[in-house]
Amino acid sequence: MKAPETIASMAELRTEIDALDARLVALLATRARLIERAAQIKQGVGLPARIDARVEEVVAHVRAVAQREGLDPAQAEVLWRQIIEWAIVREEQVLGKGEEA
Repeated sequence: MKAPETIASMAELRTEIDALDARLVALLATRARLIERAAQIKQGVGLPARIDARVEEVVAHVRAVAQREGLDPAQAEVLWRQIIEWAIVREEQVLGKGEEA
């Protein structure tokens, strides 16, 4: 990955963004596999897909990391809440919808 300040052309910049997007998608695919495993484990121990305290814990962690990395924490939170909702829907496919634990 090139440092942004070393990129001189839009073509080069787009190549870097495309490569980064591919890495992000690969990471999201790994996260999705972890979510599938979480659903299996939750099913075995009787936990629901949505556990509000855990959602807030994840959001707080993401906000802190975003702050440390120089990314707007509020924007990171919006994005992560969408990712979390996507994960909950995936878990509910396995667990069904239930009450929070």
